[in-house]
Amino acid sequence: MIGESVPRLEDRPLLRGEGRFVADISLPHQLHMRVVRSHAAHGTIESIDATGALAVPGVAAVWTGVDVSDIAPIDFRQVGADQMVPYRQPILAQERVRYVGEPVAVVFATDPYTAEDGAEAVILEVSELAPVLDTTGPLGDFDGRLDTEAYVFTEQTGDVDAAFARAEHVIEAEFGVGRHTGVPLECRGALAVHHRTTQTLEFLGAAKVPFQNRDALAAMLGLPPSRVVLREAHVGGGFGVRGELYPEDVLVALAALRLGRPVKWIEDRHEHLVAANHSRDQRHRLRVATDDSGVIEGLEVEFVSDQGAYVRTHGATVATLAAAMLPGPYRIPNYRVTGRVRLSNKTPAGTYRAPGRYESTFVRERALDAVAAELGVDRAEIRRRNLIAPTEMPFERGIDALGTAVVYDSGKYEMMLDRVLGHIDYPALTWSLAERRAAGELVGLGIGFFVEKSGLGPFAGSRVEVDPSGCVTVTTGEASVGQGFETVMAQICAETLDVGLDRISVVHGQTDQMSYGMGAFASRATVMAGTATHDASLALRQRAIEVAAEMLEANPADLELVDGAVRVAGSPTRAVSLGEVASALGPASPYADGRPGLVTEEWYLTSHMNYPYGLHAGVVALDADTGSLSIERYVIAYDIGRAINPMLVEGQIVGGAAQGFGGALFEDFSYDEIGQPQVTTFMDYLMPTAAEMPELEILLSEDAPSPLNPLGVKGAGEGGTNACGAVIAAAVDDALDRPGAVTSLPITPERLHALCRSSPATA
Repeated sequence: MIGESVPRLEDRPLLRGEGRFVADISLPHQLHMRVVRSHAAHGTIESIDATGALAVPGVAAVWTGVDVSDIAPIDFRQVGADQMVPYRQPILAQERVRYVGEPVAVVFATDPYTAEDGAEAVILEVSELAPVLDTTGPLGDFDGRLDTEAYVFTEQTGDVDAAFARAEHVIEAEFGVGRHTGVPLECRGALAVHHRTTQTLEFLGAAKVPFQNRDALAAMLGLPPSRVVLREAHVGGGFGVRGELYPEDVLVALAALRLGRPVKWIEDRHEHLVAANHSRDQRHRLRVATDDSGVIEGLEVEFVSDQGAYVRTHGATVATLAAAMLPGPYRIPNYRVTGRVRLSNKTPAGTYRAPGRYESTFVRERALDAVAAELGVDRAEIRRRNLIAPTEMPFERGIDALGTAVVYDSGKYEMMLDRVLGHIDYPALTWSLAERRAAGELVGLGIGFFVEKSGLGPFAGSRVEVDPSGCVTVTTGEASVGQGFETVMAQICAETLDVGLDRISVVHGQTDQMSYGMGAFASRATVMAGTATHDASLALRQRAIEVAAEMLEANPADLELVDGAVRVAGSPTRAVSLGEVASALGPASPYADGRPGLVTEEWYLTSHMNYPYGLHAGVVALDADTGSLSIERYVIAYDIGRAINPMLVEGQIVGGAAQGFGGALFEDFSYDEIGQPQVTTFMDYLMPTAAEMPELEILLSEDAPSPLNPLGVKGAGEGGTNACGAVIAAAVDDALDRPGAVTSLPITPERLHALCRSSPATA
């Protein structure tokens, strides 16, 4: 089963129209919540008048910040620091509003339409203050005491100053990546109910990190964690945006407790675009020191990450990941980076597919292109001269990411470079593109390496149980956001127990089914939960053989597990099925020996992440008159150590590339001079469609299995996104015959049109 492209098990109910998303779930006597949001980017709250809302028939309650002032701000889940604590977000605005879309009040009513009518009747009076919109400029005022720089950090390896002092060449540049977000198909939502008989708060619609959100909710609401149950249903995409603990989630849970009725909230797309986490939005200044051959001896970077109005659950995750992963697959012995997390009067930011790496890959690969242009060296060759060799693995960076030391576990980067260059016939392709440019076409090639991180620990658990019918249930505390998690877990279990996929069911994301869980983020699910499932399946296999040996009066060494049955090797008629073994392990059975049931639970622990890597190459054609860009060819090579299901990996790569192209060419959250968002519908927020997507050529490799887990697997979810911006930018430079033309993303049609008009190639 491992390595087979079997169809996704989770697609069956979706294809039959039997999907169960949180919007599909309703409970008797439920109330519906509607959020009243700030219309101002920055200001002091003068008054909130709920009189009109309370007069609307069907409105049960209206809350403002005063009503929930006893609830603490939402705490950090990752990469928190004392310096950032005052910048956390309250569940309803207190005294000030800090971005358009910030929750200032909530209305509860008997149906969603009445709740919306009630929300429109709430009158908010704000004395507006000047907004901070440019985080590279002067710092602003956060609350009368603090400025808008929430966190500053510096990481360094080697002697950077000495490297620059002896350098033959020093190249300086500035780069930026704009603000965009994941835009999952399913908007956020939640349904909470307080069961008085059990004194349990049940929260439906959990995603991504149900156990961590359970603990956070319990702490904020003053409940024991055992009395808070989060349940994951189907999830219409995550991409880092869904599943974090937002103000609306806490309000729904609190209302269920206080109002004594189930409370449901489903956001609309306008709310999602102004209130759910944005991401990216970084500005980098850098210096590169090289010798005469282009070998990088030093790299110094300073960047600003626009965090938006508050520091949410991710803390400084995006900024610290950008810093840690910026060197990529290159040796770079001397490296210093300073990151500044600053606040603005925009929607708060968090993680989004390849957080920090999309930005830093763009910056690094643009810098490599600049070095190649400065020294007159071929772009592929300049990369080859700086790649870390396989003999240097494991390669210690000397810096940390997400609380773990960055140590590349395995990688054959030069082999991948040769594979891609051979696949595209690099000499012939560059020659043909030059010929086309000479004939007046604006066509170009870009290439870009990346290194990803995956398999974040420290733990994941899995329980595997066989019932008397022979059916197998895999239960894990990890989560699914639609990436094929159930299928992959079932394949790993089926491989070990030699049973059909139709006999396996996978339970995940239910906090009352396991004691612990971390969730689906950081490309960790297959690595962590997969390894735990593999270990639990091996343990169950061994247990089944030991018990079957007693049942068959045979030596365990003579037994094998084939087609879901334990049999004597060479004597297939002497066999007992796994179901029969499970039946024989009742509590009073002599075979049980105090361990009833055919069930095992194993936990996989790790202190290090592992590091998949890849290389993108793309050919683009520009239209100078319209500013349009078409991707003629795009290749993504990705090494993930071992592919459990290659078809699902390719699906992840294609989906990731679509989001990478969106960030490179279309998607951009812009604001006017008073902080009003200019992108609040899909009329404004442009995303790639099937018409803009090229036919991707995917080169999936397994040349560098991870030595950190028995399956050799690495994460596969983010490599399709990572290098898209860098490659498209390089290809535009090449098409315009203008190195360094593209210094920021996205390259919207307007920006591309301006570049074309100012380029010598179009004169």
